[in-house]
Amino acid sequence: MKPVIALVGRPNVGKSTLFNRLTKSRDAIVADFAGLTRDRHYGDGRLGDREYIVVDTGGFEPDSSTGIVKEMAKQTRQAVAEADTVIFVLDVRNGLSGQDQDIARYLRQCNKRVLLAVNKAEGMQDSPLLAEFHELGMGEPHPVSAAHGQGIRSLLEAALEGFETEEGEEFDPEETDKPDVIRLAVAGRPNVGKSTLINTWLGEERLVAFDMPGTTRDAISVDFERNGQKFKLIDTAGLRRKGKVFEAIEKFSVVKTLQAIADANVVLLLIDATQGVTDQDAHIAGYILESGRAVVVAINKWDAVDSYQRETLERQIQTRLGFLRFAPILHISALKRQGLGPLWKSLADAYSSAYRKMTTPVLTRLVHEAVEHQQPKRAGTFRPKLRYAHQGGMNPPIVVIHGNSLEHVSDVYKRYLEGRIRDHYKLIGTPMRIEMRSSKNPFADET
Repeated sequence: MKPVIALVGRPNVGKSTLFNRLTKSRDAIVADFAGLTRDRHYGDGRLGDREYIVVDTGGFEPDSSTGIVKEMAKQTRQAVAEADTVIFVLDVRNGLSGQDQDIARYLRQCNKRVLLAVNKAEGMQDSPLLAEFHELGMGEPHPVSAAHGQGIRSLLEAALEGFETEEGEEFDPEETDKPDVIRLAVAGRPNVGKSTLINTWLGEERLVAFDMPGTTRDAISVDFERNGQKFKLIDTAGLRRKGKVFEAIEKFSVVKTLQAIADANVVLLLIDATQGVTDQDAHIAGYILESGRAVVVAINKWDAVDSYQRETLERQIQTRLGFLRFAPILHISALKRQGLGPLWKSLADAYSSAYRKMTTPVLTRLVHEAVEHQQPKRAGTFRPKLRYAHQGGMNPPIVVIHGNSLEHVSDVYKRYLEGRIRDHYKLIGTPMRIEMRSSKNPFADET
């Protein structure tokens, strides 16, 4: 399970800048303006082989009792509750404030592991200004500069200390077996019928199903066996728009759902036919794709819409979920048990595709045939030369191509290669990644 790191502090101390640095992204909006971040913001990060989830929060005022500031404080409390480690971000240039003392008092009551990150401390590692932060009584302050990247690695190593990591080994497709138990996560917005579907599969009221969004508050696992194959069905809490996640009881919903998706072998994305494909559906689909999980899309409550709504839905799928073209799309009714047979077949196909073994000779032949049919574009006087390919991983399948000047291969050409490999191996429902590795020119350093 990925550890969760929450960033907490008063407004305008650089939490969003630190979030972007830890996730190597620009997902969080950054400006020299207090109170810009209001909702919790989630992102993935990696330090070597260790992966983690970062939660960015708005400026925290623990004792606020009115308006948007009160709601922002709720969001921050929820982020602290679901975190394994809290990074308390402070501003060395403005010094310690009364609000910082209030936040420290709250964090001490939460009984969480807290690290002090004193931001905007570029070139100030030995500055006497750091001394006053010791009076918080929360350990050694870490001087960092989120804007310039100074001190970030040591802060991260301290935040991740004590969490288990899996030893990375060279991938060998001959020694890699499929898991005995398939982890199947059912994801989607609140009230699309996730619990109803699992209850239908199980033939009993195992999960609470109620016509009210947000009935499921946590990711719930249920063991299940079908045709001799063992499954672990994971009913995730519905991911709702960030602005709607205010209730304290929902504090674990989002992070548990993200972790359930990341840990699954296959994800079933459930969409409500009566509501259409929303932006939130597209966001969930995007996270599934980023996680590299095999995915099947099921349109639930298909029996409850007329022909016009069905046509509109098909157009929405093409426009908003166009990046999931590889995923099978099925129409079902969990309540009336319609379309569940084809759904199981698609889930099995997606799972098999995610763990498909590809041999080096066949992959190399496919790459050479693709180049014969259409060569990559020249980059100046050089044309990329693709020599051989091998499998670099499963779930998702990774194909590593070796050659010369491969850094000039365009994304369009990579998609062309992916299409040829997909067609040959009949990969359905799984994303696929292609990595290019160029050989080093032994004469490059000579003058």
